[in-house]
Amino acid sequence: MSEARSVSSAIKAVASYEIIKGLSALCAALALWRWHTHLLDWLGSLQTLVLVKFGTIFAAQTDAIIRVVEKADQNWQLFLLGILGYAALRFIEAYGLWHDKTWAYWFGILGYGLFIPLEMYYLVVRPFDWLKLAVLILNIVVVTIVYRKMRQKGLI
Repeated sequence: MSEARSVSSAIKAVASYEIIKGLSALCAALALWRWHTHLLDWLGSLQTLVLVKFGTIFAAQTDAIIRVVEKADQNWQLFLLGILGYAALRFIEAYGLWHDKTWAYWFGILGYGLFIPLEMYYLVVRPFDWLKLAVLILNIVVVTIVYRKMRQKGLI
C-alpha cells in the first residue's frame, strides 16, 4: 500500500481545503498585483453591489473588507508578500497532510487551534456575524479531524 493511500479521506478533505485556501490566496494576490491602482474604485463598486443584492445582511463583512482594502491600498507590496506567504503555508500544509507527514499534523493543530479562542472572543465581543461563526465551526471540525488522526497514529 502506498503512503498516500494510507491517508484517511477526512485528512484528504482537510488537505483539499488547504489547497482551496491557497488557490484563493493566489487569486487575491493576482488581483492585488493587477488592480492595486484601482482598489478603492473596485471597493466602491463591490460595496454598492453587495448593498443592492443583499441589503445590510453582510454589512459587518463589507466594513471589514473596506478597512483591509484601505490598508492594502497604502501598502500593496507588503500585502502582496503577506498573501503569497500565506498561500505558500497553505500549500505546504496540504502537501504534508496528503503525504501523511507528522509535522503537517502538528502544523494543522497549532495553526487552527491557536485561532479558535480568538475567533470565539470576536464572536462574543463584536456584533454577531454568521461568517465568523461558520469559520469557527469549520476550524473546530478541522482540529477535531487532525487531532483524531494524531491520536490514531500515536502522536499524542
